[in-house]
Amino acid sequence: MNFTESIRSVFSKYATFSGRASRSEFWWWYLFVSLVNLVMSFIWNMSTMGMLNSATSVEAMLAGMFNWAYYLWIVVSLALLLPTLGVIWRRLHDTNRSGGFYFLGLIPIVGIIVLLVFWVQDSTPGANRFGENPKTS
Repeated sequence: MNFTESIRSVFSKYATFSGRASRSEFWWWYLFVSLVNLVMSFIWNMSTMGMLNSATSVEAMLAGMFNWAYYLWIVVSLALLLPTLGVIWRRLHDTNRSGGFYFLGLIPIVGIIVLLVFWVQDSTPGANRFGENPKTS
């Protein structure tokens, strides 16, 4: 699965938490979300740059918070939240684990390391309790 196929696949399963997601689908999606956040961060920083030159610290904070780009970033992040959670859940299913393992991420440091190990593992060959194996890994 390539970059565009992965993005299309995740958006087509916008809030689907059942089934399986291949390793390539998951990591291409992760790259896409990271790039979107990088672009949104750049837009927000550029839009507040002019306001910060002559502002006091309180004015600078308010300028950053009440900037149109800040709200755009929030809207984009919220729009990407459900598909991101869905692909995480399906990726865990692909390794024959319940999606509830996602909550391990709430454990500081150790939780995210355990999830990272789960995410990089190979797919379970053939069918598992969550469905058929995705076409590519």
